[in-house]
Amino acid sequence: MTRPLKRILGRRELIDFPAFALGGVEAKVDTGAYTSAIHCTNIHIETDARQRPVLVVNLLDPGHEGTDGCSLTFTEFELRDIRSSNGEVQERYVIRAVVQLYGKDFEADFSLSDRSDMKYPVLLGRSLLRQGHFVVDVAKRNLSYKALARAAARRARP
Repeated sequence: MTRPLKRILGRRELIDFPAFALGGVEAKVDTGAYTSAIHCTNIHIETDARQRPVLVVNLLDPGHEGTDGCSLTFTEFELRDIRSSNGEVQERYVIRAVVQLYGKDFEADFSLSDRSDMKYPVLLGRSLLRQGHFVVDVAKRNLSYKALARAAARRARP
Protein backbone atom coordinates (compact mmCIF):
# COMPACT_ATOMS: atom_id res chain seq x y z
CA MET A 1 0.00 0.00 0.00
CA THR A 2 1.34 3.44 -0.95
CA ARG A 3 1.28 6.10 1.72
CA PRO A 4 0.05 9.54 0.72
CA LEU A 5 2.64 12.22 0.16
CA LYS A 6 3.08 14.39 3.25
CA ARG A 7 3.38 18.11 2.72
CA ILE A 8 5.06 20.45 5.15
CA LEU A 9 3.36 23.49 6.65
CA GLY A 10 5.09 26.16 8.67
CA ARG A 11 3.88 27.40 12.04
CA ARG A 12 2.14 30.23 10.17
CA GLU A 13 0.58 29.96 6.71
CA LEU A 14 -1.19 32.27 4.29
CA ILE A 15 -4.40 30.60 3.17
CA ASP A 16 -7.24 31.31 0.76
CA PHE A 17 -11.00 30.93 1.26
CA PRO A 18 -12.28 30.76 -2.35
CA ALA A 19 -16.00 30.69 -1.41
CA PHE A 20 -15.57 33.93 0.53
CA ALA A 21 -13.30 35.53 -2.12
CA LEU A 22 -10.58 35.95 0.50
CA GLY A 23 -6.91 35.35 -0.18
CA GLY A 24 -3.74 35.64 1.82
CA VAL A 25 -5.39 35.26 5.21
CA GLU A 26 -2.81 34.70 7.93
CA ALA A 27 -3.38 31.48 9.87
CA LYS A 28 -1.68 29.90 12.85
CA VAL A 29 -1.12 26.16 12.56
CA ASP A 30 -2.10 24.65 15.91
CA THR A 31 -1.54 20.93 16.43
CA GLY A 32 -3.11 21.25 19.88
CA ALA A 33 -6.49 22.29 18.49
CA TYR A 34 -8.76 19.66 16.95
CA THR A 35 -11.15 22.01 15.12
CA SER A 36 -10.01 24.95 13.02
CA ALA A 37 -11.34 28.40 13.90
CA ILE A 38 -11.98 31.67 12.09
CA HIS A 39 -12.52 35.16 13.45
CA CYS A 40 -16.10 36.41 13.20
CA THR A 41 -18.12 39.14 14.87
CA ASN A 42 -21.82 39.89 15.12
CA ILE A 43 -22.60 36.15 15.18
CA HIS A 44 -26.36 35.62 15.42
CA ILE A 45 -29.30 33.58 14.17
CA GLU A 46 -32.08 34.98 11.99
CA THR A 47 -34.94 33.23 10.24
CA ASP A 48 -35.46 33.12 6.51
CA ALA A 49 -38.75 33.49 4.61
CA ARG A 50 -39.62 29.85 5.37
CA GLN A 51 -38.93 30.34 9.09
CA ARG A 52 -35.71 28.28 8.95
CA PRO A 53 -32.71 29.35 11.04
CA VAL A 54 -29.91 31.16 9.22
CA LEU A 55 -26.53 31.91 10.78
CA VAL A 56 -25.37 35.48 10.09
CA VAL A 57 -21.77 36.62 10.74
CA ASN A 58 -19.26 39.28 9.82
CA LEU A 59 -16.14 37.43 8.72
CA LEU A 60 -12.75 38.80 9.77
CA ASP A 61 -12.22 42.47 10.64
CA PRO A 62 -13.12 45.30 8.27
CA GLY A 63 -9.41 46.18 8.14
CA HIS A 64 -8.57 42.86 6.45
CA GLU A 65 -8.00 43.22 2.75
CA GLY A 66 -10.87 41.64 0.85
CA THR A 67 -13.55 42.09 3.50
CA ASP A 68 -16.21 44.63 2.77
CA GLY A 69 -18.08 44.61 6.07
CA CYS A 70 -21.02 42.72 4.57
CA SER A 71 -22.60 39.89 6.49
CA LEU A 72 -22.31 36.30 5.34
CA THR A 73 -25.16 33.86 5.85
CA PHE A 74 -25.02 30.11 6.34
CA THR A 75 -27.93 27.72 6.20
CA GLU A 76 -25.79 24.72 7.12
CA PHE A 77 -24.16 24.99 10.53
CA GLU A 78 -23.94 23.26 13.89
CA LEU A 79 -23.72 24.36 17.48
CA ARG A 80 -20.95 22.43 19.25
CA ASP A 81 -19.04 22.43 22.49
CA ILE A 82 -15.47 23.55 21.73
CA ARG A 83 -12.66 23.56 24.28
CA SER A 84 -10.80 26.85 24.07
CA SER A 85 -7.07 27.34 24.54
CA ASN A 86 -7.57 28.14 28.22
CA GLY A 87 -9.44 24.86 28.80
CA GLU A 88 -12.95 26.31 29.00
CA VAL A 89 -15.72 24.63 27.04
CA GLN A 90 -17.72 27.10 24.95
CA GLU A 91 -20.70 26.62 22.69
CA ARG A 92 -19.73 27.79 19.22
CA TYR A 93 -21.25 27.70 15.80
CA VAL A 94 -19.34 25.54 13.33
CA ILE A 95 -19.46 25.77 9.53
CA ARG A 96 -17.82 23.77 6.74
CA ALA A 97 -15.53 25.84 4.55
CA VAL A 98 -13.02 25.21 1.80
CA VAL A 99 -9.48 26.39 2.44
CA GLN A 100 -6.69 26.32 -0.14
CA LEU A 101 -3.19 25.15 0.71
CA TYR A 102 -0.55 24.30 -1.90
CA GLY A 103 -3.16 25.22 -4.53
CA LYS A 104 -5.50 22.42 -3.45
CA ASP A 105 -8.92 22.62 -1.82
CA PHE A 106 -9.52 21.13 1.61
CA GLU A 107 -12.95 21.18 3.23
CA ALA A 108 -12.86 21.49 7.00
CA ASP A 109 -14.96 22.46 10.00
CA PHE A 110 -14.33 25.96 11.33
CA SER A 111 -15.64 27.15 14.65
CA LEU A 112 -16.72 30.78 14.61
CA SER A 113 -15.49 32.98 17.43
CA ASP A 114 -14.34 36.48 18.17
CA ARG A 115 -10.56 36.19 17.86
CA SER A 116 -9.95 39.95 17.92
CA ASP A 117 -7.71 39.52 20.96
CA MET A 118 -5.64 36.91 19.10
CA LYS A 119 -2.73 37.70 16.78
CA TYR A 120 -3.99 35.52 13.91
CA PRO A 121 -7.58 35.53 12.62
CA VAL A 122 -7.53 31.85 11.61
CA LEU A 123 -6.37 28.75 13.41
CA LEU A 124 -5.76 25.49 11.51
CA GLY A 125 -6.43 22.44 13.68
CA ARG A 126 -5.49 18.77 13.62
CA SER A 127 -8.52 17.53 11.70
CA LEU A 128 -7.50 19.68 8.69
CA LEU A 129 -3.83 18.73 9.08
CA ARG A 130 -4.70 15.01 9.05
CA GLN A 131 -6.99 15.37 6.05
CA GLY A 132 -4.28 17.06 4.01
CA HIS A 133 -1.55 14.71 5.27
CA PHE A 134 0.40 17.72 6.52
CA VAL A 135 3.30 17.77 8.94
CA VAL A 136 4.43 20.94 10.68
CA ASP A 137 7.92 22.42 10.74
CA VAL A 138 7.76 25.10 13.43
CA ALA A 139 10.92 26.77 12.09
CA LYS A 140 9.17 27.63 8.79
CA ARG A 141 6.47 30.03 7.60
CA ASN A 142 4.20 30.38 4.56
CA LEU A 143 5.49 27.27 2.79
CA SER A 144 2.29 26.81 0.79
CA TYR A 145 2.35 30.32 -0.70
CA LYS A 146 6.10 30.15 -1.32
CA ALA A 147 5.71 26.86 -3.21
CA LEU A 148 2.96 28.36 -5.38
CA ALA A 149 5.09 31.45 -6.09
CA ARG A 150 8.06 29.27 -7.14
CA ALA A 151 5.83 27.18 -9.43
CA ALA A 152 4.37 30.34 -11.02
CA ALA A 153 7.88 31.75 -11.57
CA ARG A 154 8.98 28.49 -13.25
CA ARG A 155 5.95 28.58 -15.56
CA ALA A 156 6.62 32.22 -16.47
CA ARG A 157 10.18 31.52 -17.65
CA PRO A 158 10.63 31.37 -21.43
